[in-house]
Amino acid sequence: MTYVSGRIVHDADSHVMETREWLDPFLDAALKGELKPLYGREPGRIDKLLDAAKARKGDAEAEARALDNAIAGPKGWSAFGAFDADERRRVLDSFGFSSQLVFATSSLAPALAAKTEDALYGGVRAHNLAMGAFCAGDPRLIGVAYVPLDNPARALEETNAALEAGNGAIWVSAGPAGERSPGHPDFDPIWARLCEADVPFVLHIGPGTKTQPKAFRNNGRERAPDLHGGGENLRFADYIMLSFAPQVFLTAMVYDGVFERFPKLRGGVIEAGAGWAPEFLRELDLGFKSFKRTDPYLQAMPMTPSQYIRRAIKFTPFPGEDVGRMIADGGAELFMFSSDYPHPEGTNDPLGRFERTMGDLDEASKEKFYRTNFEEMIGPGGMARTAEARRPALASA
Repeated sequence: MTYVSGRIVHDADSHVMETREWLDPFLDAALKGELKPLYGREPGRIDKLLDAAKARKGDAEAEARALDNAIAGPKGWSAFGAFDADERRRVLDSFGFSSQLVFATSSLAPALAAKTEDALYGGVRAHNLAMGAFCAGDPRLIGVAYVPLDNPARALEETNAALEAGNGAIWVSAGPAGERSPGHPDFDPIWARLCEADVPFVLHIGPGTKTQPKAFRNNGRERAPDLHGGGENLRFADYIMLSFAPQVFLTAMVYDGVFERFPKLRGGVIEAGAGWAPEFLRELDLGFKSFKRTDPYLQAMPMTPSQYIRRAIKFTPFPGEDVGRMIADGGAELFMFSSDYPHPEGTNDPLGRFERTMGDLDEASKEKFYRTNFEEMIGPGGMARTAEARRPALASA
């Protein structure tokens, strides 16, 4: 019996847990010396987890144990399907998800730490090719490529290369686009290309995410461990800021006219929570009403800011957020299901946690949350690529 039954469910957020050698087959040899290796130069805790997970390959009993109720099983590098594409296919069979967006976990780190533009874009190219290769064997897997917007011409080149590699979404930083707004006309060729390809852009926790200003950490107390017990991830005071960068980014996309110039452009805000979204839309419209009297750019907008966002953008709540309340407050068209598998933040039962907040929510709203909002974001072209794999789920739903 699958984890999901009786309905079609798309997963708007999952991850690959990269191996140390993940980028090597796709990285230009000339750049290898310029990029830091994944997980440092010396073996450590992650290598031990990877070695143990690799050792179960071909051991039917060990694989069966790992796959049994995988959603509630070990997470991270130990999870079934964490880095092995064949295992991920079997995980999807077990979960019953009809498709799944797949993001990186660590493989962008070398590129984002690069000291030259060539190394940045070369590292990103390797990451995007690796994502395309991981997802190539199963049309239910939709790879998410990353494109730095620092250099508009090179960003367009990488967008094309990422799409050619088979990726089905383009992740951009929620921060400034180099020294420009993401709404600058220099980026119009990228938004036009995504519209032409029928592919969404996505924002995700990571590049551009705002965290607690460093001075606030000077509070006379020892710093607590992060969610995973280590020192490099988010903490409580960072968590409440996850929505800040997406709000700034989306405001720029509205105000700078991108959504007006490209009415077919679509996107998603992934793993930044979603309870803030309805109030954000109200604040946008309040600002629009207040400043329109003197701002010619606002006066020229034929739609309100919230109308642009509702047309273009979907949001993923965290398990534990009150989805029923969000839908009642903001509308069923805004929100999508996600598991975050195999990251532990996704919890051992994301479906159950969302369901427990839905109360007597009507079936049409649930259908939007689990299925149709995702399909609208991915677009007909992206969904067509997964049609063959979805057909058994359609027949049984």
